[in-house]
Amino acid sequence: MMQEPPAKRIRQEGEQALALYDAGGVSNDATDEMLQPSIPTQRLYGHKGSIYALEYAPDGQTLASGSFDKTVLLWSTGGASNEDANDPYYNYQSNDSANNSYKNYNQLAGHKNAVLDLTWSNDSQNIVTASADKMVFVWDAILGTRVKKLKGHGGVVNAVDCCKSINCIGSASDDCTVKIWDARQKKAVATLTHDYQVTSVAFSLDGSNVYSAGIDNDIFAWDVRQVDAEMPIMSMKGHKDTVTCLKMSPNGNYLLSNSMDGAIKMWDVRPFVEGDNRESKVFVGSKHSAERGLLKCAWSAHGDMVTGGSSDQVVHIWDELTTEELYYLPGHDGCVNSVVFHPKEHVIASGSSDKTIYVGELSN
Repeated sequence: MMQEPPAKRIRQEGEQALALYDAGGVSNDATDEMLQPSIPTQRLYGHKGSIYALEYAPDGQTLASGSFDKTVLLWSTGGASNEDANDPYYNYQSNDSANNSYKNYNQLAGHKNAVLDLTWSNDSQNIVTASADKMVFVWDAILGTRVKKLKGHGGVVNAVDCCKSINCIGSASDDCTVKIWDARQKKAVATLTHDYQVTSVAFSLDGSNVYSAGIDNDIFAWDVRQVDAEMPIMSMKGHKDTVTCLKMSPNGNYLLSNSMDGAIKMWDVRPFVEGDNRESKVFVGSKHSAERGLLKCAWSAHGDMVTGGSSDQVVHIWDELTTEELYYLPGHDGCVNSVVFHPKEHVIASGSSDKTIYVGELSN
């Protein structure tokens, strides 16, 4: 892919000064309350193409990255023991790079085209990948082997999600469908037909609903218990361009969406909300370029911060409550396609078209 030229953003008058996403970040103004990653920030090399997808395993022990080079790399996160990883209140704060070093220990190879998205099973045992080769693969994350090949899409598979409460997978494709899979079966158990290409998919926490969106700018909700569902049970309008990613909040009450219109939006998906307008908040600052990549978005483990990919080569992190931009982290040399929060530690990771991953601790 063509690498984007470096982009610079001028801090506006009155805007809070934020840190560089590198080991040498210093305060721009001693009077500003400085938010910055702890030293050192790590830069991970290994992929030979743009990195499109990142996700931590729920137990926090592994980071998976998917790339244009057709592979998924698995990185051991270090720092947290298995006992610590099971403690939801564990917060690793060490600055000892020897104890907090990410190392690539395995490669998942088998796709015939770019890996566009990936997700973990809730038990951290399996990884599900979506690819431009029209396939969905299920991998054994421990052995590094493919255990299931889900075939049925007629176009590029743009996105994939696993239900956290039941054994169910959803995939979104350019063939204008979302397919629902039971990983124990070879064929899809349901197909949700759309009018246009579908670029994103996300399950509700209880698995009863699946949310989808694509190039028609709208977000749809489907009742997956209705196997032959022909119509969505709800639609949410507000974006003005293609929706590139959907993510459910940790408490299951809100849906986050990233769009090519430059806005990251939060939607109230609780069933008792009155009226048709479920748009709750808008987070402003991220950019989309003419390359029109499927930039991701993500929640922090406790839902108090949100982030999303941005073509300006910067990692943006916002406060969920106030929508204020808390962190502005330059450092990448290409479009930032995916940013994720560690599920146990105060750490973020970002993947870019510059073929590298940055990992850094955030200040409290």
